[in-house]
Amino acid sequence: MGVALVTPFQDNGDVDFDALDLLVDYVTAGGVDYLVALGTTAETPTLFPDERKAVLDRIRRRNAGRLPLVAGLGGNNTAAVVRALGEFDLEGVSAVLSVTPYYNKPSQAGLYAHYRAIAEASPVPVLMYNVPGRTGVNMQAETTLRLAREVENILGIKEACGDMKQIAALTAGRSEGFHVLSGDDNHALGLIALGGDGLISVAANVCPKQVSEMIAAAMAHEADYAEQVWQRIAPLGEALFAEGNPAGVKAALASLGILRNRLRLPLVGVSEGLYARISQLMRELNAPGK
Repeated sequence: MGVALVTPFQDNGDVDFDALDLLVDYVTAGGVDYLVALGTTAETPTLFPDERKAVLDRIRRRNAGRLPLVAGLGGNNTAAVVRALGEFDLEGVSAVLSVTPYYNKPSQAGLYAHYRAIAEASPVPVLMYNVPGRTGVNMQAETTLRLAREVENILGIKEACGDMKQIAALTAGRSEGFHVLSGDDNHALGLIALGGDGLISVAANVCPKQVSEMIAAAMAHEADYAEQVWQRIAPLGEALFAEGNPAGVKAALASLGILRNRLRLPLVGVSEGLYARISQLMRELNAPGK
């Protein structure tokens, strides 16, 4: 179970590196298995190139080798992604997470060529990321499986298509050593039941202990207990996404005092009513005996 870390901001909009340190320590103490920096949840599209490098470096230094680290490096310009792979300091990074190209809607052949170029240029293994709800293009199972078979440096996929038939095709047809991870907290148990390998979680920013417990139980084939844990998390999970991600997560983390409730435009904070509900759900989840 990995956690897609948010990027904290100060009131003036600058990156809040002290809060980032607190967040890294919080999720690590909560039992996550690895850290994911610079994903969608990190508001990476609104970070300038120098900020992206600084955020990755700060997470790496605070982590100090405690957990494996994955860095998000993606985009809809293949040549620019390849160039970034050469410019970023990937020392201590276990893999890069690269999203399918957004907006320009490449064909399946284009997606194959895009990922092949990235994998051949990357000094570390590549995790693909399929999230059609954000990118406007779905990488079909056949394309993913072809990449898994033919491109040595591709480690796996973070799959957030929401289609369990597609996920079943991936887990049934994958080559040995190819990892299929859920990109959605609410689909994680279903994916693992189909033979998947875990979750890259958003909710683990705010309740790392509970999400870690749930995924560990699911991976140990303790499906009933995993479902019980999920039912405790589910109301909060729904609230976290009610007005978009990472607005809900930042509201929850602000209620814990870990960071300020600040986002960068075009994203804004949640409504007052949702903030109050998230705060209440966080208190209930963290109450003694929960």
